[in-house]
Amino acid sequence: MAKITQNKFSGAPKKRLGQNFLQQAGIIDKMIAAAKISPGELILEIGPGTGNLTEKLIAAGNPVAAIEKDRQMIDFLRQKFAGVKNFSLIGGDALVYDESAINTPYKIIANLPFYAAAPIIRKFLESGNPPRTMSLIMQKEVARRICARAPKMNLLALATQFYAAPKIIGNVSKGSFWPAPKVDAAILLLTLLPKEGERADKKFIEKFFTLARAGFSHPRKILAGNLAQELKLPREKINQQLANCQIPPTARPQTLPPEKWIELTRAFAL
Repeated sequence: MAKITQNKFSGAPKKRLGQNFLQQAGIIDKMIAAAKISPGELILEIGPGTGNLTEKLIAAGNPVAAIEKDRQMIDFLRQKFAGVKNFSLIGGDALVYDESAINTPYKIIANLPFYAAAPIIRKFLESGNPPRTMSLIMQKEVARRICARAPKMNLLALATQFYAAPKIIGNVSKGSFWPAPKVDAAILLLTLLPKEGERADKKFIEKFFTLARAGFSHPRKILAGNLAQELKLPREKINQQLANCQIPPTARPQTLPPEKWIELTRAFAL
């Protein structure tokens, strides 16, 4: 492997891009360990920034592809990793990146901009060519919401857990970044579930999320009322479908685990 240039980034982080560069090596090591990278597995990094995480990934010997949208950072990274054979840099926005072109199993490891974390996660969860895992640094409160369980479910948790098993690996204090954000972060590991059966059925997925959005339209209200109001269906029909799934008529949406939502989707004819 070519020697990595130890040049220092002389620019300033861009607030509009949510740039908070991770500075602590121990946290980087924990992210990589959580991903359990197999030999030869492609690592996709989103927003490499100053390349601290990138350098560790390259050293592991796996092929590393990094997506960066900031032109200043692209120029810096090209100099820093010039001649490194197991590294490729992709200029552009991760939200419009075409991962369908990846023809090998891959994992995502990234320190995500807080504002972009949810849409980036959604993009890759819904992808026809999803990663095996996603090891991510993101806002702590959002990571906690993603990992919520019944009776404290929410729409974000349900949507994520339909596709993946989430786990918080550790917390990251705001002082671990340059510049320090206003809130603490966490390392979130998403292990994606097999893209088969109902998770590969577009019609089922559409019906599942139609029900989920309707059910959580008023989280403090009873599920049956939300479904009847949003789906324009008779309350009696809603109650019968809930009874068929052994869901009490007074249940609230946050009390149902993902398995019950899947069962409810099977029961409904929309």
